[in-house]
Amino acid sequence: MPNRLANERSLYLRQHAHQPVDWWPWCPEAFAEAKRRDVPVLVSVGYASCHWCHVMAQECFDNPYIAGLMNQHFVNIKVDREERPDVDKFHMDAVQMIQQHGGWPLNCFCLADGRPFFGGTYFPPEDRGKGQTSWPQVLMRVSEFHRTNRGALEENANAVAGNLIHLTRAPDANGVAPDGESRRNAAKSLCEDADDTYGGFGGAPKFPPAMPLGFLLTLRTRKDLPLVDRTRIEHFIRRTLDAMDQGGLQDQIGGGFSRYCVDRDWTVPHFEKLICDNALLLGTYARAAVALQEPRYAEVCVRIVEWLERDMRVGVNYAASLDADTEHHEGTTYVWTPSEIKEILGDEAEGFCAAFGITNEGNFEGGRSVPTFRTPRNRSEFLKSVQSVHLVRTKRKQPGRDDKVLTGWNALLAANLARAGDLLDKPDWRKLAESILEGLKPCIQKDEKGLCYLYAVLGSTTPSTLSDYAWLAEAHLALATQGNTAHVAAAAEITRAAVTRFGDSREIGYFLNQEDANGLPIRQKDWWDNAVPAGNSSLLYNLASLQAIDTSAPWGDLRNELAKAYGGMTKNAPHGMGRVLEALELGESGIAVLKVGPDQDFSAVAKAIQSLEQIVYLQQCPQKGLYLCRQETCLPVIWQLDEVLLRLKD
Repeated sequence: MPNRLANERSLYLRQHAHQPVDWWPWCPEAFAEAKRRDVPVLVSVGYASCHWCHVMAQECFDNPYIAGLMNQHFVNIKVDREERPDVDKFHMDAVQMIQQHGGWPLNCFCLADGRPFFGGTYFPPEDRGKGQTSWPQVLMRVSEFHRTNRGALEENANAVAGNLIHLTRAPDANGVAPDGESRRNAAKSLCEDADDTYGGFGGAPKFPPAMPLGFLLTLRTRKDLPLVDRTRIEHFIRRTLDAMDQGGLQDQIGGGFSRYCVDRDWTVPHFEKLICDNALLLGTYARAAVALQEPRYAEVCVRIVEWLERDMRVGVNYAASLDADTEHHEGTTYVWTPSEIKEILGDEAEGFCAAFGITNEGNFEGGRSVPTFRTPRNRSEFLKSVQSVHLVRTKRKQPGRDDKVLTGWNALLAANLARAGDLLDKPDWRKLAESILEGLKPCIQKDEKGLCYLYAVLGSTTPSTLSDYAWLAEAHLALATQGNTAHVAAAAEITRAAVTRFGDSREIGYFLNQEDANGLPIRQKDWWDNAVPAGNSSLLYNLASLQAIDTSAPWGDLRNELAKAYGGMTKNAPHGMGRVLEALELGESGIAVLKVGPDQDFSAVAKAIQSLEQIVYLQQCPQKGLYLCRQETCLPVIWQLDEVLLRLKD
């Protein structure tokens, strides 16, 4: 008999609907039930494409004995982290405080008022001799401690809550925004921490650093940047983009990027594919293709968009993710042996296997290989072979797809499609971005005061976070560069709503969630970029553009005030501040407005500036000529477009 999750919209929740655990969705009634029964609450968070979420579900939550313990001693709540990133962040921060690490599946134990007191990630169903406590032992110890040591749990919950409240404040804020020197020092720090051998940062696991790369691509254009620093930055950018392009992080057969790699050299991915990661990498590779004059990076963008169109379409929008597993086994859709390639390609198989790293030993489980492309040969030589291999792959069992349409992730994709389309002269990509925003219109409502209100998932009433508002405004701004005033107005309206709904009247920064919109005991602020840009950094990024476009509005004051939060954070932890650093750099000199008079060919001007590395917003002007403006200062009239282009590149 199915449990309460059977009728939920979330695929992840429905994946747990037929388990013997008496799951609740996230709702106040669940906490009321815990209070009535005087038992703790277990908040278990994951997502539909998560491999280890599936493993724990099969090993523990499908087990009738373990489920019985959970039902007897706890009220159990299942949360889809993609639908409720605010709920996920709250419990993830608590678990990271307690265990010094986090991840998914996330299992957090709370008192009936929602305050966390203990938690962890994956737990096995029995003691396997690896120093990891089994899930039944955890359940019984927590339950017993809750029954016999309530005072100690209250103290622990109070301490965790106090630390969570402290996290909402901007760490080490000194009231001063990071200046140019601070940003250059942040870039040096990033380059010092770089993995020069394999690209990216750190060892295993290794994640694509989209936001730091975006900052470095912007900073490298500074005229006062020493040549040695520019050379160092460009080396890191190239090494990282090449490594991700050539390794297993990118699906060499079908396009698109996986979430991360489990090794240092980007060979074996954790196979789930999320559209947010691909959206950010699309924008990064497009920018690098122009900035570094590297056609291979443009080809990466084409493969991402082809994958999106072929595998991720849901109407005019895009599905959230593809699963890491195929029929409970990770990666089986994607890996190969030389004999399998031989059956497909015949005499061409040997050269194909050599180019794509498919060996008898394999680089994955069972002697199979994740394709890589670490060869000086050109991909175009293998185009037909790749198509043949992909055709056979489509006949294999395929990973599941989570068809939910997330407002924020689709908006991120629209923003990067529009920017990449302009940079690489792909007008159809801009049209795709327009259609995404058209498809998201049902997610945008108005309250009784006429202030816009966003839903996080198409077809639901799940409340959106600050990030959703910021990313949707960013998408409109990306589409506003060619003079579309409707997109400017939409971005301004959404940003005004974000400032109103998420603002803090007492301290600097904006909350991740609205008041009374999430059922959590504490409202938090999202400062650090993770897989996606943080809500506050994304808002700062948009304020820089709005300030350039509309100097009569208070955007500049809002931007300058928010920027003061980051003096300490950008110095102490620049890895998590990529979008903020980029926003600050852009706000200083990286955004231009070009006013186009009636004597000029507006379409020709738009065509000429769209592929520039610098962000330029076009506006129609009643005076003849061309007027180039930066930071509220406009140059004298310019009559020739060529001169404008020279000034923009200067």
